Amino acid sequence: MARGWESKSIESQMEDAGKHRAGQASTPQMTDEERKLQARHNQLQLSRTRILHEMQTACNLRFRAQLERELTFLDDQLSKLKA
Repeated sequence: MARGWESKSIESQMEDAGKHRAGQASTPQMTDEERKLQARHNQLQLSRTRILHEMQTACNLRFRAQLERELTFLDDQLSKLKA
């Protein structure tokens, strides 16, 4: 009985994998340039999140000012990517 249940589980996993592959085939493929832009956008977003987190805990005024300049720079870079 356990063996039959195991084979059903494997069959189900194989069907799910097939559906997943079929779903990937229908999605449009990105060009190298689009992938680079997406990676750059993700990198900037992660940096922005880190800066915002550091700003919440910053006590030193000079450090906080530096973080604000970095945030402004990141926002400018993000807006350039969107344009």
